[in-house]
Order: sequence, then structure tokens, then C-alpha cells
Amino acid sequence: MKKTTTLVLLIATSFLLSACEKKSAEEVNLYSARKEALMAPLLEAFTAETGISVNIISGKADALLTRIESEGINSPADVLLTTDAGRLHRAKSAGIFSTLNSSLLSSTIPSQYRDSDDQWVGLSLRARPIMLTPASTQMEITRYQDLVDPSLEGQICVRSSGNIYNQSLIAASIEALGEAETENWAKGLVANFARKPQGGDRDQIRAAAAGQCSIVIANTYYLANMLADKDKTDDFQAASKMTVVWPNQEDRGTHVNVSGAGILKTAKNSANALKLIEFLASDTAQKMYAELNYEFPVKDGIELHPILKSWGEFKADSVELSKLGENNAAAVQLMDRAGWK
Repeated sequence: MKKTTTLVLLIATSFLLSACEKKSAEEVNLYSARKEALMAPLLEAFTAETGISVNIISGKADALLTRIESEGINSPADVLLTTDAGRLHRAKSAGIFSTLNSSLLSSTIPSQYRDSDDQWVGLSLRARPIMLTPASTQMEITRYQDLVDPSLEGQICVRSSGNIYNQSLIAASIEALGEAETENWAKGLVANFARKPQGGDRDQIRAAAAGQCSIVIANTYYLANMLADKDKTDDFQAASKMTVVWPNQEDRGTHVNVSGAGILKTAKNSANALKLIEFLASDTAQKMYAELNYEFPVKDGIELHPILKSWGEFKADSVELSKLGENNAAAVQLMDRAGWK
């Protein structure tokens, strides 16, 4: 009887230990350059669907990469989710990513929104078009190249050259037009600045609404957020004055970028990490990106938020986004030569 009881206890203990190990393994650690409040609904949906809990550490994109590098093999991070293809390329160049072996991602995410070596994948699309106030809507502005017309002197508001979104815009232009033509364009653009670049994209929209300029280059999700929050009356009214122009629809298309993610080489929960990224690429998550964050899906056929729909369809630049990272250093140097501070 004693032996039987002991055997039962051993079996029960073994079962409990196994269950605990399984439970502790059902998690994934995410380092995110996206604000936690923006990601929370997506991560909660992932946990509800899979039972895998997500531990998130949010921070500035460059600081998170530095942290991962300093942590080395002891890093608890499984996934790095960051903004802009340029930053994804920096992470790849730092050698922190493993290869994403996923037929699902390869078959559902367009190749231009994935790393050529499958080390990262884009998960949401950010467009950076031209925005006009009523004072400039009658101007013949249909291409980025039109912004260098001398008649637009003192009319353009845009962020500084230190901003990664502007660096990627220039990097894409280098890929499409070459350095010489892009540098001439950048010099012409700088000549038409209304003021020294300052603040974020929302600040450019506010400045235009206040009459400091009439043309803005900005990401659409900033404009959409301002339009969606009617409680912030000043921002809503400023955003309501802007008209979105999708440039270069007759040639290369409007510049786009991505937020995206990769799995770390040192990931302790690599299987769960892949499940998380695959979920964020699913139709469910793609619709949430559009509905909650006002970003465009990286997949076709996803329902858009009414604000995004109101701007109409557009042709996106088809350049491989990995080129934005590869051309980043050249872009920064070019902007410096052009006097874009």
C-alpha cells in the first residue's frame, strides 16, 4: 500500500512539474518601439486566441536595439518590433535576428515588405504623402518633384533630417532616381522651407493650419489620429483643413514604410515568437492595425477605417523596403549636403 501511494505521489508530482513547465513556456517576451497602449489590443487578442501571454517592454527604437546588444545572449527578448525599415535594417546589420522560417509569412506578405533574407517582416504600412491647406489646393502638385518649384518658396513644413521617416523618404528616392537627382531635389525642397524644421508630424500639420506654411510632408496616421480625436478640438480643426495628395501616381507611387518585427537569435521562446508575428500578419490583426492605429495593412483585401477610406485608393512605391536601410547612410549624408538640418 505504501509503495502504491508513493508511486501515485511521484506520478502526480511529475504531472504537476510538467504542467508548470508547460505553463511557464507559454509566453513570449516582446521589446516594442510601438507604444504599449497601441499594441495592447493586438496582444490581448493574440493571448485570447493562443493562450500565450506576452510580456512587453516598450521604449525608443534605437534604445531598444542598444539594450539588446548590451544584453547579448542573456537578453530575455524574443521579438523586436520596431518602426521604419531603416531601423529594421539596423537591427539586421547588428546581427541580432534569426531567419523567419514561415511559409505563411512568405505567402501572405508581399515581398517588398519583407527582408530579402527573411530576417524581418513588415506588419503595418505607413504612407508619407503630401498634405495641402486650402491655400495650396489649387496648385499643380501631383509629384514629390513638384515641391521644388520656386513659386513654393516659404510654403513647406517638414520634420528635420534627423527623423528616420524623412531619411527613408530620401533613401527611397536614391533607389528610384539616383543620388545626383535626389540631391538636387533635396536642395530645391530646402529652399522652399517655411521655417527651420522642428517638432513632429503633428506639429507640421498644426503649423500649416495656423498659416505658417501651406504644404506638409507627413505620415497619414498622424493626420488620422488628429481627425479621430474630436475631443482635442484644436488638433481636429487643424487636421480638418488638410487635403491628402497621393504623389507620383503616374510613375513610381507614393512613398511608404512599415513597422515590422524579427525574432532574436537568442530567443528562448522562438516558437511562440513566430506565432506572435504570424498572428500580427493575420487578417484579424491587420484589420485591428487599420481600425485602432489608422495604419494601412500590408495585405490586400483588409477593411479600412472610414478615415483612411475617405482619402481614396493610392498606388504605393514598390521599392523593396530593405533598400531604405541599405541607402540610409547615403541619405543622411545627402541631406546634410543639401542643408536639410
